[in-house]
Amino acid sequence: MSTTIDAAFIADYEADVHLVFQREGGMIKPTVYEKDGIVGSTAYFEKLGTGVATTKSRHGEITPMNAVHTQPSCTLEDFYAGDWVDLLDEAKTNIDARMAYARSGAYALGRKVDDQIFTVMDATTQSTVTFTVTSYAAIQSSLIQMVEALDANSVPNDGMRYAVLTPRAYAQAMTVESFASQDYVNEAGRPFNDGAPGHRKFREWMGVKWCMHPGLPGRGTSTAKCFAYHKMAVGYASGAHAGNAAENESVAADISWHGDRASHFVNHMMSGNAVMIDDTGVIEANLNDTTAIATS
Repeated sequence: MSTTIDAAFIADYEADVHLVFQREGGMIKPTVYEKDGIVGSTAYFEKLGTGVATTKSRHGEITPMNAVHTQPSCTLEDFYAGDWVDLLDEAKTNIDARMAYARSGAYALGRKVDDQIFTVMDATTQSTVTFTVTSYAAIQSSLIQMVEALDANSVPNDGMRYAVLTPRAYAQAMTVESFASQDYVNEAGRPFNDGAPGHRKFREWMGVKWCMHPGLPGRGTSTAKCFAYHKMAVGYASGAHAGNAAENESVAADISWHGDRASHFVNHMMSGNAVMIDDTGVIEANLNDTTAIATS
């Protein structure tokens, strides 16, 4: 167990365990093409290329489209998150240490899923949008350019477009009236009345579901990255495991007693990886994430 367990030896702390300032697992997996229950070490995703329509003469033969069929693949990676929980330590604290560590381990693996997906998105070869944050107008223009880049690549506007912004980029976006105000409505005619979007919540604007994510590459630095993408452009494959935890993550949980240590070992495991299915469906935006929030 962590050597800092003595910090929990308290008499009057609240009984509930709050995993303070820790993202509760992954949130991006449901926004990409998922394949769960993979048996084996490699997962394949089907991709059919673009076909071209042609004419034909009367009674003539139809020219086949010959759309290219490919199978992007990824090799599943194994990850573990575990820690020791000493029995006597449990007796000295008024929290359920075993379950606290179980949640913490599952959340850690969930965040690893997001990291794997962002690594794949970061490899896109599409033109990069420069996210400018010098003014309200510049921020709005940057957001629109991300959407325009999807449009330019003929990415379907079918309700499966997503975008993830760093906390600072999301705060910058909230200075744009049309993005933040409930006076504006989505394409279904509904106002933004479902609470303040942010982590694990999506705000629909210009046909894209936007959210804040604190785990994006370069977050908080001058080389931060944000992404706009289509659900079918990136895939995530999860290995088959006995048991399921951490919401939709395919995480196998195990709590075992070790008498020689007088401790439980709380462990979570998963196999999974991400793959780029269609590079044209992922747009990267670069920004200086240290810039102050615009005031005009």
